[in-house]
Amino acid sequence: MATEENTEREKAHDERPERISAPTAMRHAAGQLAQMLQCEPASVSALKPIDDGWLATVEVVEIERVPDTASVMASYRVHLDEQGQLVGYERTRRYGRGQIDR
Repeated sequence: MATEENTEREKAHDERPERISAPTAMRHAAGQLAQMLQCEPASVSALKPIDDGWLATVEVVEIERVPDTASVMASYRVHLDEQGQLVGYERTRRYGRGQIDR
């Protein structure tokens, strides 16, 4: 019986699509967030694998000002599934572009 259970687990694991690579996850996180927010991301500042996909932090220019150091930036946490599809996102922080964390 234990052998049958192991075989079933192996089948389920083999049928599961592979996780996308980290560089691909970064591009997907930035690109899909840009589509949702209708603005260009500035950078992906963090990326980590999680059990069901990827978690990324994407920096976005929310309000563009002159000079650009006066622009308002935001950090978004982006959750992707294993194939790189956006599952959810949330804004975690808003700050001035010239602001430095201490």
